[in-house]
Amino acid sequence: MDGHEGAGTELGAAFHRDVVGPLIGRELPRLRYAAARLGSGSDVLGLDDAMSRDHDWGLRLTVLVDEADRAAVRPVTELLARGLPDQFRGRPARFATTWDTAVTHRAEVATVTDFAVSRLGVNPLAGPAGLSSLDWLVLTGQSVLEVIAGPVYADSTTELGILRRRLAWYPADVERYVLACGWQRLCQRMPFVGRTADTGQPLQSRLLSAGLASDLISLAFLLHRRWEPYEKWREALFARLPCAADLAGPLATAVGAAGWAEREAALAAAIEVLAGVQRRAGLPTPAAAVQGFFDRPYRTVPDALSELLLAGISDPALAGLSVLGGSVGQWADSVDVLADPSRRADLAAVYRDWLSP
Repeated sequence: MDGHEGAGTELGAAFHRDVVGPLIGRELPRLRYAAARLGSGSDVLGLDDAMSRDHDWGLRLTVLVDEADRAAVRPVTELLARGLPDQFRGRPARFATTWDTAVTHRAEVATVTDFAVSRLGVNPLAGPAGLSSLDWLVLTGQSVLEVIAGPVYADSTTELGILRRRLAWYPADVERYVLACGWQRLCQRMPFVGRTADTGQPLQSRLLSAGLASDLISLAFLLHRRWEPYEKWREALFARLPCAADLAGPLATAVGAAGWAEREAALAAAIEVLAGVQRRAGLPTPAAAVQGFFDRPYRTVPDALSELLLAGISDPALAGLSVLGGSVGQWADSVDVLADPSRRADLAAVYRDWLSP
């Protein structure tokens, strides 16, 4: 099953329609459940190809029930273990994965809450308010995409829709904080693109330019209110952003140009593009998004880009943070940390330590 016809989400839809749905409907006709293709895997983003299908790809589904129906998790798991066929459309319905060598079906059955916590590390359904501002900061875009990006084939639950709506985007104050921290990263590093080159460190200058270009891509996701995936698919989803065409040339020059002045000019052009996006979104933005760095021949972004955003924050926890660290993905880059929900959740203690006394 090659080509678009074999995409994992389409395969999952057919598997639910022809096999899983009828089986649950026949054996547990009163059960309210949702069936979707959520979690890990390139196919959740609709980006699976021939290579990504060489492992952990196939007849994978997520079957979720509300907290009130928690007792149904085990019976549904057992029903699928008994009733699913060995193959469907020429694909094995029971197979080993990189995280589990057992040959078994890959329909994950859980409550909506347990599934969310397994991906996020925190519970968006805890109480009417959902996540606290510090909880939002321990999320990565990839973890949220694993909950909301994939298709839902059927849903008679109450909680899955609430969960996905709550995770649609940051609350306004959290958005302002992470944006301010993103601009602050540029402010702190941009002047050194020229300074390192002028002091005989051309490689370091290039590395700084590349890092700043990466920061600008992250800002583009934030400003368009789209969750950022992990590195494997970052450029693919960046290319779909409304500002991507305007940024493509400057970012390529910022990474590839030989001279530091050309790279700095390209970074400045990209910054102006994103400042325009921010203005059009109705967020406070200074008239000039790039300025000179004291009396030196280098450029940076003004402190006002961060300060204007921070001034509009009313949330006491965010206003009380003594460090402009941002979300966990803005200051940590360990895969072992970012890819592990429980480790990310532990980092909420770091934010609490950063609260001003």
